[in-house]
Parts: sequence; structure tokens; C-alpha cells
Amino acid sequence: MNLKRFLGKCDKGLDVIFMKAKASYSQMGEDTIVEYLFDSLKMLHPTYLEIGTNQPKLCNNTYRFYKKGCKGVCIEPDAEMVKIIKRQRPNDTVLNIGVGTKTDVNADFYLFPGLLNGWSTFSKEEADIRRKETGIEYKTLTIALKNINTIMREYFNPHPNFISLDVEGLDLEILRSIDFQKYKPEVFCVETITFGYLNNTEKKITAISELMHENGYFSYADTHINTIFCRRDLFDF
Repeated sequence: MNLKRFLGKCDKGLDVIFMKAKASYSQMGEDTIVEYLFDSLKMLHPTYLEIGTNQPKLCNNTYRFYKKGCKGVCIEPDAEMVKIIKRQRPNDTVLNIGVGTKTDVNADFYLFPGLLNGWSTFSKEEADIRRKETGIEYKTLTIALKNINTIMREYFNPHPNFISLDVEGLDLEILRSIDFQKYKPEVFCVETITFGYLNNTEKKITAISELMHENGYFSYADTHINTIFCRRDLFDF
């Protein structure tokens, strides 16, 4: 996510608060698209797993569903953000962990300061790219990890209907770790571009779409920043 788009997100959030825009809480209206999709599937109260929640309301892909009375699990490694999420979304389960893809029980988390905490990541490579391009330093913390399949087994039956995934550089690795034979969420919203600072230098991560297509999903919509995938067997083609 480049800085210009990040500031645009903040402006958009204020527009929503003061009713100057349609009440989408997502970055690019993804929640309204996903809501329309679930309505088409006759699923009016989907459960959700949000990996990389950060802000609990504005620029968030699941808050729209929370407001409708839906419930889910929010994953957030930043302990300060966890306090805010728990306060503003008391009916959700909030876990102060990261999502691991191997057998490690904890990992280094690279936390950026202030409003840029949305850049925080478990990928040192991604953190160093941001630091190099912006000059902004990060802080390194050790955070507990849990595998996504374990999370689905412990908190959902049989799986969340909607997974929102935004983890700054490790989205593909997490998707690769899912046991798609056992867990088949109906809808995913995944960030599918690389980091770009000011000059729209981000690139589309085509490997994510390829992986999802191989596992029985099709691209329902794309906002350039995020791609919404739906299980192919739910539609007649």
C-alpha cells in the first residue's frame, strides 16, 4: 500500500463518519462487494476470520458484517491495537497472535509507529523495503504464532464463511498453508499487490490468483489492491 493511498483511506473514513459517502468501511469498497456476494448466496449472517485486523472499524473488511450482528475472529499481533479492537468489537473473538505457516511457535514482528502501524509485518524483507523507501524505523517484537488450520479447527465449524487476509507480504505463504481439502471457506478477500510508496510502483501478485484458482476458487471481483475470491462450486458456470 503506498502512502498516497493510505492517506486517501483516512479521508475516505472521515467521509463515512460524516455521511458524505456510502457507508463502506473497507479500503476500496470491498465489504459492499462481499456483502452483495453473500446476499446472492443467501448467506445473510456469515462468520469471518480476519487476519491482520489493524483498525477495527475504518478501512476494515469485516466491520460491516459485525454491525449486522455477525461474529468472527480477529487476528492482530499489535497488542495496542488489540485493546482497541476488543473495546470497539466486544462480540468478536480477538487473538493477539500472528499466523504461522510452519511449526514455529513465535516469530519476530516488525512494528511501524503511529498511523503507519498498518505497514507492520512478520516479513523482515518487507519491513526493510518500507524502511529503505521511507526512512521510517520499525521496532522488533516477539509474537506467538498459530497455524491457520488450527485456528479454523478451534473457532469454527467447519470453517469461517469469509476470510479477510492482509498481512503485508506473507499472504501467499498463509494461503499455501491452508488445508483446502478440509477447510473450504466460501469467500476470501486478499491483498494481491506488492508494497509501493509514492509512485504507484506496486505490482500484482499473480501467484495468489493462480493458487486460489487451483484450489477451486474464481476471482469474483478485483479492486487492484485486493482480490475477492469465491468458491467455484457455489455458482453454475
